[in-house]
Amino acid sequence: MAWGIVSPRVVMEFKQSLAQRIIIAFALMSALVAGAFAMGIVATVHLVEEKLISAGLGGDLQRLLLMDSVEDWSHRPEPDQLFYFSGGLGDFALPADLQELSPGFHEVFREDKSFHGFVQLVDGRRYVLLQDQSEFEDREQLLFAVVLVGFLISLALSGLLGWLLARKVIEPVVRLSRQVRQPDQLLDEAPQLARDYAGDEVGQLAASFDTTLGLLRRALMRERLFTSDVSHELRTPLMVLASSCELLLESPGLDERGRDRVRRMAAATEEMRGLVQTFLLLARSRQDDGGVSQSSLREVADALVEQWRPAIEAKGLRFEYRPQHAGNGQYNGPLLRSVMGNLLRNAWHYTEQGSIVLCLGEHGFLVEDSGVGIPAAEREAMFQPFVRGGSARGEGLGLGLSLVQRICESQGWSVELSDAEPSGCRFLVNLA
Repeated sequence: MAWGIVSPRVVMEFKQSLAQRIIIAFALMSALVAGAFAMGIVATVHLVEEKLISAGLGGDLQRLLLMDSVEDWSHRPEPDQLFYFSGGLGDFALPADLQELSPGFHEVFREDKSFHGFVQLVDGRRYVLLQDQSEFEDREQLLFAVVLVGFLISLALSGLLGWLLARKVIEPVVRLSRQVRQPDQLLDEAPQLARDYAGDEVGQLAASFDTTLGLLRRALMRERLFTSDVSHELRTPLMVLASSCELLLESPGLDERGRDRVRRMAAATEEMRGLVQTFLLLARSRQDDGGVSQSSLREVADALVEQWRPAIEAKGLRFEYRPQHAGNGQYNGPLLRSVMGNLLRNAWHYTEQGSIVLCLGEHGFLVEDSGVGIPAAEREAMFQPFVRGGSARGEGLGLGLSLVQRICESQGWSVELSDAEPSGCRFLVNLA
């Protein structure tokens, strides 16, 4: 037989780790600093080169103006320069796009080329000297490339440094986290965590964990002692009640109505004795289970079927028992009996017609009924103590499913609640 086990929902947290945040902080700091330096270098080089070019063009223009005659002017004073002036003839004629330029340095774009230009007014005449800036642009592009490469290298180095520093910084935190997660930290003889760390923030955190774990150990010890003491003290009066019920049933003067009441008392007493034994076992740690009787799933189920089949069929319900696929694993017998018995009792309480199914698997079992079911909004609360369904009947206190959940948590088992078709509940217990 195959039946699926619904895996628990995995909550995805899209939060960055401490190491990632350190690396990002280093990268951002490097980006800001390197970016500021890069922009400063580019701006400074651009300004200085502009000043130098402006001074050079101004000197060349003055040299031309100091010549004795126009005939001494050539159209290309320098191989990459162009010379124009107001009223000039031929190649010296001032183009229309240059006539409105103010005196001083300019960047001029003409015929898909860019020029550096210098304008000077002398006696109302405008003189313009242009110089091709292709070489300047090549140098500027090279500068941009060098700055960009430097920026990227600084980012890479900052990321590497951030990663190395993050490993060094968070190593104590990671080690502390591993220590805290160890199950033996709840043991009384667990060593103090703070002794392994310096007196810094991590050491203070370790000391806080020591304090909190100490409080938790004492709380668990109080709970364990309380459960053990109360359960132990209840065993004696329960034995007295059980023996008294046996004597009453043997009394010849008791009528049938009285016998029914005594039988109910005896059944309730036996149920209480099983509950007390369960609490005693829960008060122990899982390491103390060595002295507890071990039983297979089939053995526990056969005994409970024999106990519950008469009550279920007396209620007019159909009881289906499917043990064919039971595994051979050995489990804590009393606790497994308590889990399965409580689920069968729950199904019996809340089913008025239809059937109850007990199905054994390789590593667990299934209890399904055709009862009233449990609304989705109430399912989570049903495993809390003293919580009963909206259609609560019977004399229970609402502890059955809570006890099932607690036993499963203590033994590393799991229990899942889902809807049955067409109505009712399906409890799936995984013992693996």
